[in-house]
Amino acid sequence: MDWIGNRKRDIDPTRPYQACICDRTKITHSMLPFLPIFTLAQATPTPTPTPPKEIVQPQQVRALSGKLDNVPVFNSNSPELVQTEGILLSTFPANGKATPAAHLNFPFQGRFDVFAHHIAKAPTPDDLRTLYLGIILYNPGTKPVTVDILQAASYLSQPDAPFIQLPSLVDNPAGTVYAGPGSRVMSDILRGLHQADFPPQIIIPPGQSQMLLNLAIPVRTLDPPLNGRSTLMRLRSDGVVYAASLARYAPVDAEGKERAPTVEEWQQLLDNGKLATPRDRTPTPPDTSKGQIIYGRVAGVAQGSRWQTQLVDNPTSQFLSIPQAGLAFSYGLSTLPGGTMGTEQIQSATMLVRYPDTAYFAHGNYGVQYSLTLPLVNPTNDTKTVTLTVQTPLKEDDPKGELRFLEPPAKQVFFRGTVQIRYKDDTGLPGLRIVHLVQRRGQQGEPLVTLTMPPRDERLVQVDFLYPPDATPPQILTVSTKERSPVP
Repeated sequence: MDWIGNRKRDIDPTRPYQACICDRTKITHSMLPFLPIFTLAQATPTPTPTPPKEIVQPQQVRALSGKLDNVPVFNSNSPELVQTEGILLSTFPANGKATPAAHLNFPFQGRFDVFAHHIAKAPTPDDLRTLYLGIILYNPGTKPVTVDILQAASYLSQPDAPFIQLPSLVDNPAGTVYAGPGSRVMSDILRGLHQADFPPQIIIPPGQSQMLLNLAIPVRTLDPPLNGRSTLMRLRSDGVVYAASLARYAPVDAEGKERAPTVEEWQQLLDNGKLATPRDRTPTPPDTSKGQIIYGRVAGVAQGSRWQTQLVDNPTSQFLSIPQAGLAFSYGLSTLPGGTMGTEQIQSATMLVRYPDTAYFAHGNYGVQYSLTLPLVNPTNDTKTVTLTVQTPLKEDDPKGELRFLEPPAKQVFFRGTVQIRYKDDTGLPGLRIVHLVQRRGQQGEPLVTLTMPPRDERLVQVDFLYPPDATPPQILTVSTKERSPVP
């Protein structure tokens, strides 16, 4: 998440992955030898686009109750753009390794997640070798260790999940709507799927290593030669294991064909290799009080796989009262330094171990599942129409009760992902809606669900999504009550 923020005003992030893979249109300039020069000079100039209008909306933003759980997450996202072979992230002990500083000595046992998000780019136009991403697990003990792969998904940008233009909201009940590999991976995991390429478990003999993942990121047939892979796995181990993610170009066999690296070749790279370069931008220390914030990208172990909570009026209440007619309130999603939206709450996962030149926190919470329960109640004597919406206001730290949106929204896409909503519909039956959202900077969003609530009515609504890679926080979840329609 190597983008820059500002505490006072929003600064557009730089998203090289999104921009390069999305924009694959070739522009060619036709030769016009017979067109007089004066004709070109007199051509009608392209009109200057009208700047978007800023919409200021009175709207309270509340902090989320609860907190992230304690599940450790192996989080491999730096360097995002991988252009040399090397170690991306190693939690192995440093003893016996050629580069001790590349190994963070963090053991996993029980529940843990593995998240990896990297891009391969041809170093030169003629160097089109296939880069492999390897994730290796090591059992340091004297007994076999079983690692259950509870869920797993991994996709390439090309051809698995290209960045395509999609409407702001599309129903996605079957998981067939996605834009980018991060969007597709998070959609699969949200549904509880387990990709067929991954076994249900692996057994690691004592003192040995096994590959958890050994997959290619090919670029040879692409123009430009650039590709990315996103991966998320939910695991459970019955013993101690260490993990590492590595990047290596495909070895070539005797016939000159590329092949996948062997576990022995990966182990050699782990033992003798260095950290992959070039490195991403060094983040701003968290105690810096002024100026721009460079958040940096993550390479380390973050604490927290899921944020599960019930949103109520206060700690002693069992319900969440809907807003008054014409008003709304919101909850921050993935808030971070410089973008707490007035809540003073930083939801970014804490880093348990990290490299010194990588992010101090897992800003963006990529791969974290938000599971929010809203026990709505209409405490009035009138029927009310209530909507729930995900929104992407302009990022601020202290909006003072007002949020700023843009109409039309800016071009930059800040969120691509699937959201699941369970609720009791107006007939009293259980409802389920799964939608894919595309939100741009400053976008107000469309309702995920609309409820007509009679006096004293109670409705339980549950919202679930995994924060997708290639998104830019924060977002908000908004509950609003429509104005009463005028009497004819």
